Amino acid sequence: MKQFSNAETDAMYANMFALFNTIEPISPALENDIRQQTEVVFFRKKSIILELGKICRHCYFGMQGLVRGYYVSDSGEDITSWFMKEGDIIISVQSFFRQVPSREVLEALEDTACISLEYGRLKALYRQYPVFNNIGRELTEEYYIQMETRAISLRMDDAKVRYDKLLEQHPDIVNRVPLQHIASYLGIDAATLS
Repeated sequence: MKQFSNAETDAMYANMFALFNTIEPISPALENDIRQQTEVVFFRKKSIILELGKICRHCYFGMQGLVRGYYVSDSGEDITSWFMKEGDIIISVQSFFRQVPSREVLEALEDTACISLEYGRLKALYRQYPVFNNIGRELTEEYYIQMETRAISLRMDDAKVRYDKLLEQHPDIVNRVPLQHIASYLGIDAATLS
């Protein structure tokens, strides 16, 4: 397990709090309680953060690195559903919010550092700090908008348009993600993508 210096940890929290403050200002008391209720965790490249069928018990705030969410089809093929990187929230949505077994796998595509918040602790912070509840709602709304946009694109756009949108939203993605995962995300085969 990688150890982070106090300065590295402080910088990660500062980045996360800066994100929260773009939504709504948070108090020093809330910052302190968040720090007390969370921990910095590290996942090595290719490690599985959440296994298929396990309950997603933690919400991760991506600080560095890249994570892929994917489903496994009945034929055993993995189908990439999303990529999350620095500044993103990393969860299996249905599993986390309903505390049910996950239908997807979360895999670190790069060495990844996150701030981890356990489900029960998140709920307690929401109850204690209405401002944090509002921040969580805003972040959740943004996530669902992104997912709906992607679902519409998969149904309505051709492969070229989907690829262009991916590059527009994540210009560095082609340098960070293997081709087969990008193809799977776009709903095309790797030969078509190349």
